[in-house]
Amino acid sequence: MNAKSFALPLLALTLSLSAVSAMAEPSMRLLGDPQPDAAADRVIVIKPDTKYVNVQGGEVVEFKVGERSFTWDFDGPVMSFELNRVVPQDLLDHKVTAEIARNPLYTGG
Repeated sequence: MNAKSFALPLLALTLSLSAVSAMAEPSMRLLGDPQPDAAADRVIVIKPDTKYVNVQGGEVVEFKVGERSFTWDFDGPVMSFELNRVVPQDLLDHKVTAEIARNPLYTGG
């Protein structure tokens, strides 16, 4: 076999690996950024039965969990992710998903 006969299978393998990595969870830097509580546009209280929260792209939200809190700037391009990925350790004891609506200021709508 010559090098040309390996080119097509190698290309197919490379493309399939790229597709798999694209389906993986988004990088932390695409989810937004932590902020001080004073920067928050609003406050959302997360209770034991909270399964999801609705926020808007570009919004800075302070999340209160019991006596503790954290604030997040939803300035990334991702439309949904588990808040558990970005909260301080041991703050959430259950999965909470952030559903992020597009900001009409940026989408023209």
